[in-house]
Amino acid sequence: MSVFKDKTLLITGGTGSFGNAVLNRFLNTDIGEIRIFSRDEKKQDDMRHEFQAKMPEVAEKIKFFIGDVRDLHSVRGAMYGVDYIFHAAALKQVPSCEFFPMEAVRTNVIGTDNVLTAAIEAGVDSVICLSTDKAAYPVNAMGITKALEERVAVAKARTTDTTKICCTRYGNVMCSRGSVIPLWIEQIKAGNPITITEPSMTRFIMSLDEAVDLVLFAFENGTSGDILVQKAPACTIETLAKAVTELFDSSTEIKVIGIRHGEKMYETLLTNEECANAVDMGDFYRVPADNRGLNYDKYFSDGNKDRNPLSEFNSNNTQLLDVEQVKEKLLSLQYIRDEIAAWKDK
Repeated sequence: MSVFKDKTLLITGGTGSFGNAVLNRFLNTDIGEIRIFSRDEKKQDDMRHEFQAKMPEVAEKIKFFIGDVRDLHSVRGAMYGVDYIFHAAALKQVPSCEFFPMEAVRTNVIGTDNVLTAAIEAGVDSVICLSTDKAAYPVNAMGITKALEERVAVAKARTTDTTKICCTRYGNVMCSRGSVIPLWIEQIKAGNPITITEPSMTRFIMSLDEAVDLVLFAFENGTSGDILVQKAPACTIETLAKAVTELFDSSTEIKVIGIRHGEKMYETLLTNEECANAVDMGDFYRVPADNRGLNYDKYFSDGNKDRNPLSEFNSNNTQLLDVEQVKEKLLSLQYIRDEIAAWKDK
């Protein structure tokens, strides 16, 4: 019997890539109900028809709720009977958040506060908030709002003894909606050059299944207020582009277009400051919340002398994959295998 047996799981932003991955992973298990909460009725209708077609025997476990995390009232309306929440709703595109930062605040910060407020009121057992490597040393509006999302989650965790609240922070999820690999595949199909921003830029890479694994690890092993990260590998953008073109047997030109608004040369999963207290858990790191109070006076005489020797964990000092290793990782994805087969059959 699993911990999800007969339980109700709510996924905010559930029509996205992560929500689809969770449905594919959980629908055939003993889970009781999965609620998809989002504001786009077209995406919900598409998802409803998709899962009714491919998993008809269990599709009735999916329940759809129209609403917006920005609206506390609509979030409350989806909370009755919920046991667990995976909070995935977010504005994630770096350039659009740069142009519309207050929209990112409303969704990523205020929306998170609304979800956690409603969850605590409803007595939800556990909430896992999905964050990003861009929240560490943030230099763009998306990263800043996701960093604030994490701070909101940690602060809310201090206010409840009944609802566990954790954050997961991860890097680029390969082939997720809006990510670069599907764009490159479309460019190859159209006979156009594939566009990269800066060849030496490095990024963490992980699959959607690994993203789900990280959330489940946090669910099972996290303590309220924790931030958990996976020890993900990375590669340069040039390496990733070469891997994609080689998989498609394409001589497509790789065109450098320059760094976009708010982009970093490398990403960080753990800051140097977080490393001071990070706990090594094998394939994962756990950053426990600093639950000291606001009485700072005592720390003039009673400080913390212990420090973890771990330094900043970023996409330059993790394992850097070469082209062959990236190709192997890409071929583990059904999406890539399907796209290659369709390309070869054309």
